[in-house]
Amino acid sequence: MRQIIIQGRGGQGAQTAGNLLAAAFFAQGLQVQCFASYGGARRGTPVSSFLRISRQPIRVRCDIEQADAILCFDASLLEGRLLAAATAGTLVVVNSARDAAHFAALLPGRRVLPVDGLAMAREQGLGRIVNSALLGALARALGGLDLDVLTRTVVAQAPKLHEQNIAAVQAGWQAAETQLQAVAP
Repeated sequence: MRQIIIQGRGGQGAQTAGNLLAAAFFAQGLQVQCFASYGGARRGTPVSSFLRISRQPIRVRCDIEQADAILCFDASLLEGRLLAAATAGTLVVVNSARDAAHFAALLPGRRVLPVDGLAMAREQGLGRIVNSALLGALARALGGLDLDVLTRTVVAQAPKLHEQNIAAVQAGWQAAETQLQAVAP
């Protein structure tokens, strides 16, 4: 079973991203469990989405204490409780214009993949909506989810701007691919 935490701030789309990722893995034939946690229901407060993925039925019903992957919409949230769920093998995909070296110094021993989702979203005409770009990057870095399945899911559930969302998913996927190839032996 894989366990993923998506962390953002209210209004950034972390909960929507969790739902989209769950729908994509489900469309690929896997069992999923997705639930959210948020404090005050207002913009800017921390919001978490939790996702479990498995080939077998998922019977566990508790919070995720050790994540296989973390998708962080705001680098300022990479602290405390969120990082307590990260082990040395946890993949951390973070929305940031900073490079991997910055995060290697900040989070030693963790596998961090920074992706400038904001720049990608703006480039594709999505403004500040970074979901699609970050989901593309996470899906590529995590593996196990086809790009076509993810893009079809995003299009099916996005109310508008289908072409822009597809382009953002592909840009995120490619950004992750480029970084992964750079560190491959």
